[in-house]
Amino acid sequence: MAGRKVWRRVDGVLLLDKPTGMTSNSALQAARRFFSAAKGGHTGTLDPLASGLLPLCFGEATKFSVDLLAADKTYDADLLFGVQTDTGDADGMVVRRCPVDFGPAELAAALEPLRGGIRQIPPMYSALKKDGKPLYDLARQGIEVERVARAVTIHELLLLDVAGDRCRLRVTCSKGTYIRTLAEDLASSLGCCAHLTALRRTAVGALNVADAVTLDQLAALSEEARGQWLRAPDTLLQSLPAIYLADDAARRFAHGNPVSVAAAPGQCRVYGEQRLLGLGEVDAAGSLQPRRVVGGVAADA
Repeated sequence: MAGRKVWRRVDGVLLLDKPTGMTSNSALQAARRFFSAAKGGHTGTLDPLASGLLPLCFGEATKFSVDLLAADKTYDADLLFGVQTDTGDADGMVVRRCPVDFGPAELAAALEPLRGGIRQIPPMYSALKKDGKPLYDLARQGIEVERVARAVTIHELLLLDVAGDRCRLRVTCSKGTYIRTLAEDLASSLGCCAHLTALRRTAVGALNVADAVTLDQLAALSEEARGQWLRAPDTLLQSLPAIYLADDAARRFAHGNPVSVAAAPGQCRVYGEQRLLGLGEVDAAGSLQPRRVVGGVAADA
């Protein structure tokens, strides 16, 4: 009989290249087992259909996962025009077929109104809740409820390829953007319908899938080799300026007390005593307020 799994404290960030057909939570649990990490979380879900970058946080790094939820994200999306599904992607049932009578030039022109600030109505097959119930649960019961349009920003929308009734788009967008909805809105503007056949997330903020590892790759490595894929917890904070505190100030900050600094107002990553202390915010008076404090974490800066 095999012994019980021994979980241990692991502090770090893993850039995972999630495969298709797996939920984000299943991918997280598989990665946790590889590292025997006692505590873990992800920085925003990817649909089972989608593959690509899923940053995972272990231990003290989970304190910063919320900061990456608000980051811009980049996707490569494959669309099939002429077929609409109830979920907006290839996992759903076909509910409508329509002719495709536009060409590449019309398609390229239809992208322009979707760039910049737009409003989207969230899909029924989403994790948003109505009266405490996820919309996807209602959708599976055949219930459709009114949803309020939300403001999102499409920073970049590129047409990468066109082949008959299919195309590939690259989208860099703000938090809360639904690529399935974007695909349906694009098709609607062309008098057509569409759904996603594939979706791959290639970037989250400054993090890129080119630096990620797959579960299969981790499975083939020794425990020591796997550890080389773990990044320091402050990986998620690299877009913020750094403040380094002397010993006394570092101890005060580490115990949750504000300290005076000569720095511009705003959020920052804070170091002292040769380690990461946490996330802070400098106010207009030059007072550095602790926002999230970590314990005993080595710095990567």
